[in-house]
Amino acid sequence: MEPTGSDVGGLIARATPAIRRRDAETLTALMQEISGREPATWGTIIGFGSCHYRYPTGTEGDTGLLGFAPRKASTTIYLLDGTDAHAEALAQLGPHTTGVSCVYIKDLEQIDLDVLRGILERSLAWAESGGTDEVRIEVTS
Repeated sequence: MEPTGSDVGGLIARATPAIRRRDAETLTALMQEISGREPATWGTIIGFGSCHYRYPTGTEGDTGLLGFAPRKASTTIYLLDGTDAHAEALAQLGPHTTGVSCVYIKDLEQIDLDVLRGILERSLAWAESGGTDEVRIEVTS
């Protein structure tokens, strides 16, 4: 998937409830600072940079190097290296749930932002280094 646009402000403005808008503004600033890249929309995801990923099975695609989505139920943060790679840090993060490569946060003010920063920095470094044999990452911007 290619970035669909640059209307990040519009996507944030349409997020509900209000806490998602607040958290989206904080995450946009944080991820922009960490990545050094401008935000872009990927459908309903706000992404920073882009990459092409490829699994040994042949599955491949394009996505942001860092990204999140301000969903109604919670904010979803996407980690290309998966949540298992950050188990120790996630235990220190604060209230959240996880999926294979997603961290779900209902209120960013209850999260340790220094811990989150570390997770995002390590995930970005992993992606920029090319991933692993299980998933190859090629940075495209």
